[in-house]
Amino acid sequence: MQRVARICLALLLLLPGSAAPATRIVLAATPLSRMDLHWWRERFEAKQAELRSRKVDLIFLGDSITQDYELSGPPEWHDFLPVWERYYGNRNAVNLGFKGDATSHLLWRIENGETDGIKPKVAVVLIGANNLGRLHWAPQDTVAGVDTIMTQLRHRLPTTRLLLLGVLPSERSEWASQATAEINRSLAARYGSSGEVTYLDIGSLFIKDGKLNRELFFDPKLTPPASPVHPTAEGQALMAAAIEPTLAALLGDRPRIAEAASARQ
Repeated sequence: MQRVARICLALLLLLPGSAAPATRIVLAATPLSRMDLHWWRERFEAKQAELRSRKVDLIFLGDSITQDYELSGPPEWHDFLPVWERYYGNRNAVNLGFKGDATSHLLWRIENGETDGIKPKVAVVLIGANNLGRLHWAPQDTVAGVDTIMTQLRHRLPTTRLLLLGVLPSERSEWASQATAEINRSLAARYGSSGEVTYLDIGSLFIKDGKLNRELFFDPKLTPPASPVHPTAEGQALMAAAIEPTLAALLGDRPRIAEAASARQ
């Protein structure tokens, strides 16, 4: 009778709505491939070849905001390549930004070749914006995804210094703005005084008079216009200048700020 009772209890706990404890899968911290997308697979394979064919001292891991560094204008607000060349062109840098990637997709790339056979001096990570778009993942899940990425990078690139950037502000919804602030507060608490990861929140660059400075985003300039998410080339230059003192110190080389100032004159 006791055995039957135990079996019945076990079956009851498996029913929907039961109080049985369960482990929730956090998709934001789970490696997810996008290899089914032709362009994504081609870019992934091309970047694998690039990583294997040259010296790599600096890598940028991220989404479309990072990938945008490869774009050239006109118009001027879409001409990102000069910013990349000015700051990173002679630093043996590789752009590993993939449009549309969330934390889960970056995690898959890290675990499937993007960190194999290289020993960069510094890895710069900017990820999380797409978690708050169509995916609508909770802030704590995004933080878990970033944590997993940083853990994997520390494990796979033990000699590489890690520079983590906070999620940039946008103007998509009140929820997305609140989630961005919550994520960045959590990342600052985790990594603000970390000896293994350097954390910078540069979101204030895009705020003017207490509001998002839409002029520093190119999405509203598109036809049809879209919500501000992606910085213009000017915004990207501000980002590069803001992280430059820290990045130069991590790389152990000379800051490029003076070069950037003279190049604009």
